[in-house]
Amino acid sequence: MRAWARTAIDQAIARGDFDDLPLAGKPLPGLAGDTVDPDWWIRGLIEREGLTGLAPPALSLRTEHATFEQTLDGLFSEAAVRAHVDDYNARIIEARRQLRGGPPVVTPTRDVDAEVLGWHRRRIERRQREAAAVPPPPPSWRERRALRRELRRRRA
Repeated sequence: MRAWARTAIDQAIARGDFDDLPLAGKPLPGLAGDTVDPDWWIRGLIEREGLTGLAPPALSLRTEHATFEQTLDGLFSEAAVRAHVDDYNARIIEARRQLRGGPPVVTPTRDVDAEVLGWHRRRIERRQREAAAVPPPPPSWRERRALRRELRRRRA
C-alpha cells in the first residue's frame, strides 16, 4: 500500500500536478510558531467559507450594529425597516436576558421612528445623488435635425 501511494505521488510530481500550489514553499498557516491551536482547522474553515452567525450573540449583535444603516438601506419599504428594527431590538433584549456566559451585551437598542426617519433621509439623498449623476438623454432625431437647420441658417 505504501509503495502504491509513493508511486502515485512520484508520478503526480513528474506530471507537475503539484506545481503552482498557493502555499508552495511556505509553512502551513496555523501550524507555524510554538503554540499549537487545537481548533486551527475550524478557524480555517470559518475564514475560507465566510461562515457567519457562529459567534456569541453579544459579538454578532456588535457586528450587526456596525453595519446597521447599510442593512436598512437595502430594504425597500418602511414596513420592512420597522420590522427589521423591531426584530433587532428583540434579539438584543433576548441576548441580555441570557445567562450563558460570554461577553456582556453592550449593544444599544435602536429607536424605530428615528431609524425610519434616517432611512427616508438617506434614501432621498441617494436619489438626489443618482439624479445629479445621470446625464441628460441624447437629443432625439427631430432635435438633431432642428439643430442642423439652425447651424446652416447661421452660416448662410
